[in-house]
Amino acid sequence: MKEIVLNVKGMVCNGCENRVQNALKTIDGVQDVVANHEDGTVRITLNQEVSEDVLKAKIEDIGFQV
Repeated sequence: MKEIVLNVKGMVCNGCENRVQNALKTIDGVQDVVANHEDGTVRITLNQEVSEDVLKAKIEDIGFQV
């Protein structure tokens, strides 16, 4: 398993965290996601290889900046 930590701008509440977490969990290979709006990070646990670009694109597609 691999963990990736991304800095995400624009998350201001728990609802934002949930949007990011739910979006990323739709990607094959993503096992777990923990978003934290207070420190602006998203920790993504992978169970197979997933490109960081794919993860970033999914976050940006829902309106946040990586």
